[in-house]
Amino acid sequence: MLDAVLGLLIVAALPLAIVAIPNTVSVVAGLLPDDLDRVALMRAHGLALPAMLLTVPLAVLALRRVKAAHLLVGGLALLAAADAAGGYAGSAFVVGVLRVAHGVGAGLLVPATLVAAWERPRWLRGLWAGVLALSMLSAQALALWPLAGATEWRVTLQPYPLLSGVALALAAVYFVLWLLRGGTSEPGLPPGGRVLLTVLPAAVVAVVAVGAASQDWGAGLMILLAAAAVIGLIAVASAGAAGSRTLAYTMVTVGVVLLPSVAQVTYVEMGGMGGPGLKGLWIPFCVAGVLAVAAAVAVRRSSASGQWLTQLGLLSMVAGLCSVRVLVPSADGLVLVVPFALLAAGAAVALTAALSEVRAEAAMSGLVLCFPGVLAGYLLGTGMQKALLDQSSRQEFVDSYVGVLHLWALTGGFLVVAVIVLVSVMARRTPAADGPPAAEPSENGAVPPVPPPAQSPEASA
Repeated sequence: MLDAVLGLLIVAALPLAIVAIPNTVSVVAGLLPDDLDRVALMRAHGLALPAMLLTVPLAVLALRRVKAAHLLVGGLALLAAADAAGGYAGSAFVVGVLRVAHGVGAGLLVPATLVAAWERPRWLRGLWAGVLALSMLSAQALALWPLAGATEWRVTLQPYPLLSGVALALAAVYFVLWLLRGGTSEPGLPPGGRVLLTVLPAAVVAVVAVGAASQDWGAGLMILLAAAAVIGLIAVASAGAAGSRTLAYTMVTVGVVLLPSVAQVTYVEMGGMGGPGLKGLWIPFCVAGVLAVAAAVAVRRSSASGQWLTQLGLLSMVAGLCSVRVLVPSADGLVLVVPFALLAAGAAVALTAALSEVRAEAAMSGLVLCFPGVLAGYLLGTGMQKALLDQSSRQEFVDSYVGVLHLWALTGGFLVVAVIVLVSVMARRTPAADGPPAAEPSENGAVPPVPPPAQSPEASA
């Protein structure tokens, strides 16, 4: 029962955390009152992701002393409180506070769900990776869905209050069941020096993003800083042993490519830009989501793992980005099953295979790099749009927007290919003291005992 509740909690909580990322207040700009500073409001609405990427490493460090069950309840309670208070927001300052609260709550949930699933049966870790890939795939669409026909701009601050309540109830049930089992179903994380190394680049990316939004930096500067951020994250990912490097590279790549790419595809496919609108996208999203979760769980339940599976998943993402250039825009939403399925299933397989090769500490340090990657991807895409969008007429704007998307897909594809090469080259280096993965739990959650190391005749004598 504990595993079943945890699985439901992962399915409910991870999408809630990731859907807090998109900044959608510009979509309801026509509903904003005249006395509000619209530019300040849009900037305040974008504070969730910087707050989230700063919270994730702090949450990882806190998980060395605080159990994941406590952070799950706390993170969901914070999200629910921010949702409830969103209906009363009346200024840019209040919106900024609530969006920071959303980011902090989401930043607590992502590592807490992974730690909670870490020493449970194998399929739960696969479910976590699959749902994370699905959440990044559909986050932009899920954030836009409640805005269709909206009559109140504050709905951007409380898109799914009912789901927040359901997830909080599941967290409470999980907490009670966890207590009844003695509160010992989670791994103890050792001191994480590598986690501390990731705090600085995360903070730098957050500061750059806030500065770019508040100072209205030029396109060239944004592209340069975003590219430097991606290179810096990959450099940080290069520390550690072969297995931890592979996971860190994969986390950075999925962060930079998946959500920023599908966000642009979602905007292109909305009604008025040549696509079927949001209603026409749900079948591709659902099919891709089912495939992503099924592929991740299948990889985790099987004995297959290793670098080649990670590379296979990344190659699937390259194929998905290539299909974006060929198939987008499309008036037939069903065609988008191809890029969505390739991107989501590829990310899920790559993450699941890479997670199977590392211990909990390496998994947490790799996870910390994912969300700075998301923000760097957004910055890079925004810089490209500022530089290349042509707004002389509506048709020129649409054509240039599609052109920027195709250029972004090409850029993302080259990045993924570079990471595949890095994974191959860096895996041949002598591993650092990361150690093999811990003993895998059986399907009922019990961890088999580790046999003592064999002694040489001289040692036994």
